[in-house]
Amino acid sequence: MSIKELLFAVADIWMVAVGFTYGIKFIRNYRNYLLGIEWIVVATSGTNFLIYGLLKAGHDSPMYTFAYFLDAFSRSVGITLILVLGLMKVTHRYKPSATVDIGAFALAGVVGFVLSTYAEEIGTPGKIFYIVVNVLTTFFLIYFSKRLWDIGERGHAVWAGVATACGFLIAATYDFVHIPGDDAEHTIFYIFALSTWGLQMFAYYRAYRAFDAYNRRFDAQAVTDDAAVTA
Repeated sequence: MSIKELLFAVADIWMVAVGFTYGIKFIRNYRNYLLGIEWIVVATSGTNFLIYGLLKAGHDSPMYTFAYFLDAFSRSVGITLILVLGLMKVTHRYKPSATVDIGAFALAGVVGFVLSTYAEEIGTPGKIFYIVVNVLTTFFLIYFSKRLWDIGERGHAVWAGVATACGFLIAATYDFVHIPGDDAEHTIFYIFALSTWGLQMFAYYRAYRAFDAYNRRFDAQAVTDDAAVTA
């Protein structure tokens, strides 16, 4: 195994570990199925991608087709609309119904299937679509980082901001930039991409946890203040 392949494996394992660990924690600790399941989807994609890379399977492999679908799933709706709805649980006290949860993932499944199955027919408009939805999501994540800063969670705000900036850079170059010296499988690019996606999931979970803790303290103080007024 070359150094490049080793770095790819390390980056992928990092992303998989973060995705499964914090995906489960989102569900178990916060009942946030939107973020929890999406984190697990990304981890599953990374697991499939790792096996695909280690086995050096070809593009005719079912693993490649599955990887392409999961990639489209997350880039189109998963780490865009689903991410925003999930984070709104702490930023706006939004409580999505089971219908919203199921509908969001059903939409991601349909869009992911169309964009992966008909990628060649759709061509450049599909690639531009990925960038547009990422830009819209980035605006919300900048707002999310600012809210963290405003409530005093400045460390988490900085890390969320850094992760968002790195994620935007990866999304902007994904389909349009080839790193000089990279191979046909874009191994160097994926080392950076997988590392970044792992960082995003790690930073957003920790920021979410801090925001939720702030909301709980705020609610407790409000109850205390109301009790003092009525006493």
